[in-house]
Amino acid sequence: MKRLPIALVLAAAAHAATWYVDSAAGSDANSGDSPRTAWRSLARIATHEFAPGDRILLRGGSVFREQLRPRSSGAANAPLVIDRYGEGPLPRIEAGDVAEDAVLVYNLQYMEIGHLEITNHGRAAAPRRGVHIFLDNFGTASHIVIRSLYIHDVNGTEQRKDNGGIIFRTNGDRVPSRFDGLLIERNIIRTVDRSAIAAQSYHARRSRWFPSLHVVIRDNYVADIGGDGIVPWATDGARIEHNIALHCNRRAGSYNAAIWPWSADHSVFEWNEAAFTHTTLDGQGFDSDFNSRGTLFQYNYSHDNEGGFLLICSPGQRDPRENIGNTGTIARRNLSRNDRSRIFHISAVEHTLIEDNAVYVGPGVDVQVVLMSSWSGWARDTRFVRNRFYVEGTARYGHGVAKNPDGTYDLAEGWGPAEDTVFQGNFFFGHHTGLPGAAENTVASRVPAVHRQWTTPAFDPSRPDTFDAFLVAHRAWLRRLITGEFGPLP
Repeated sequence: MKRLPIALVLAAAAHAATWYVDSAAGSDANSGDSPRTAWRSLARIATHEFAPGDRILLRGGSVFREQLRPRSSGAANAPLVIDRYGEGPLPRIEAGDVAEDAVLVYNLQYMEIGHLEITNHGRAAAPRRGVHIFLDNFGTASHIVIRSLYIHDVNGTEQRKDNGGIIFRTNGDRVPSRFDGLLIERNIIRTVDRSAIAAQSYHARRSRWFPSLHVVIRDNYVADIGGDGIVPWATDGARIEHNIALHCNRRAGSYNAAIWPWSADHSVFEWNEAAFTHTTLDGQGFDSDFNSRGTLFQYNYSHDNEGGFLLICSPGQRDPRENIGNTGTIARRNLSRNDRSRIFHISAVEHTLIEDNAVYVGPGVDVQVVLMSSWSGWARDTRFVRNRFYVEGTARYGHGVAKNPDGTYDLAEGWGPAEDTVFQGNFFFGHHTGLPGAAENTVASRVPAVHRQWTTPAFDPSRPDTFDAFLVAHRAWLRRLITGEFGPLP
């Protein structure tokens, strides 16, 4: 990976140019350096060598039935920017049956892409992506920003997780490769298969661990997703904040959840809403998955997920040189309402703390509130502290004795072989079966009335022009909801 001397970068930025592309009135024979002399095609971008700080602008209302593939990096403090100009709808890229990736950012850095509409719908399901950010034996890539895109109707294959809306990948079988500064924000992603925002990495195994750093995924809206919603891989310190994930796991017919990490250390998930995840093949709103340590879930709202609120899992039998298991997950000050099947599902993990959460189970709902299960082993050191369980239906507690084909479990009371499962200072209201020892907890049959503004602000994802106002309203509503439940935040 080559870096330009700082003097050259500053000089280039001072003379940065703006380039224009207009699918209706442009011509690839033009100079491209003004709206009146705009290029016509995205292919022209792929053949031009741009300078750090250059801006490539696509005219509003343009439609391109081709791939966008820039071939130039920017530089520190002088990123290459691809955006829109003019009035009208977002510039639209339609890549169906034209390219596997509608937008491909390959072995580039210092790049910002925003304010485009992207589709990739072909005649039959196949590996397809809206945006593909791929480092292939590149080294470390800095400052890549993907923001304010409207991505929809990507009929990728359900057989692979690494296709769908926005996919970021690192391959380093010869040169270790990672992102250091990847921001994915304020995107609308709907009706894509299989994943909305997800990663894949050669460096996920611990024997070749080289995690991406300073990865931030925030303020995204994902809905009607074939499989997983938002999934970072091979990251350290990733922040996943204020995303809305609705109706995930809709078509894959396999194990998927809405928002979760895999092979990732010290991830922080906060202020997210996950709802209406489908099926009980996982099907949770959130998941703390294996080969990870120090995962934190806080101030999230989970509701109406068919598979439940939170899965915390790892295989007990594993090669520690490749998979360190799952240790140190913390879930605190989260809110679960009317999640189904199982609220907390815990399998073969270590040193888990679940504290100060609130769980609401509605009338007529029969749910496994705490399920301990085996995945070639059982959990050790799981603590439930100061949680509140408001149950108007029926809450059950215990360990799985048989797994059913639909991913659910038959339950028996007690924790089975799970070790050191502790409940302390919790409040149980309503009807509970198999309740853990009540001596250090408060149990009451009457469920107190709780008044909350549960209704989420409305948003039509086909109206991207209203998204900014929706995000402001959603942030304010979610903060009121969480602070109304838990009081002032630290």
